[in-house]
Amino acid sequence: MSHLLDLGTRRFWRRVGRPVDLAGEHAWLRAPTSTRSRVADDWLAAEARLLGGTLEPDAADGGLIPDLTILDGPGFAATDVAPEIRDFYEHTARWRMEVWTEWSPMFWPGGELVSRLFGRRVKQLTLPMRPLDVARGMDSRVSVIRDGEGHQLAAGWLRTLRSTGEYVYSGCYSHRLLPGADRPSVHVAFPLEHGNVQVFLQPFVEADGSLRLESPGERFGGHGAYVVVEDDGAAYAARAPVRETFRLYVDAEGVLRTDHELRMWNATAVRLHYKLERRPIKT
Repeated sequence: MSHLLDLGTRRFWRRVGRPVDLAGEHAWLRAPTSTRSRVADDWLAAEARLLGGTLEPDAADGGLIPDLTILDGPGFAATDVAPEIRDFYEHTARWRMEVWTEWSPMFWPGGELVSRLFGRRVKQLTLPMRPLDVARGMDSRVSVIRDGEGHQLAAGWLRTLRSTGEYVYSGCYSHRLLPGADRPSVHVAFPLEHGNVQVFLQPFVEADGSLRLESPGERFGGHGAYVVVEDDGAAYAARAPVRETFRLYVDAEGVLRTDHELRMWNATAVRLHYKLERRPIKT
């Protein structure tokens, strides 16, 4: 039954999507996929081979973005971002997080259904449904893919519930230049069986050094969320009606925090709040 469910889901996204050439015109949508329904972290080694790099699992000092200046361009300068935020992105593995979640009553039933039918089974995109699900916090590991000269090609950020060890997210982080864009965006891909969900986030710096990442609903080829599926030897991509905003900031007590809002179309579906603390450096 689960095989039929996954196949039917891919066929739906094929029908509402468009054919894409991931090796040519639409290479900006090329991202890791999984060869089986259970995702977890199995995709990392395959992605490293595909990129011609080497995998550094559980990198003690690994970051989602090796240097935030990679995102520099008109309207954004990494030097304006608060040092704590830069440190988090460049040395993510050094940080631990506590999480709070609040669902909109209108979207909670749908989120619970998706979690039961897909998230918990495939070990991917398992959004916490209840506050107590994350009462003990969330653990994270960063695995880095490097080229022959040691430059970071991508990073896998693996987040699990501290209470159970169950996977919540397994994402591939890098930067991409969208068609016609004048500066790079943060690219996050969540592998799924024969496909993935991708989000392109545009960075902005606020006056106080806070970092805002946004994925508004733009045209195909712009920022936002995409679903890519592989079916019958071809690839198809569709825009998903998901919009996200992340705001990372340092509060009045010097604590790094993140507000994450996920919207379906223009309606807020779920809000998450993260408290981020740097781990003590072992001597």
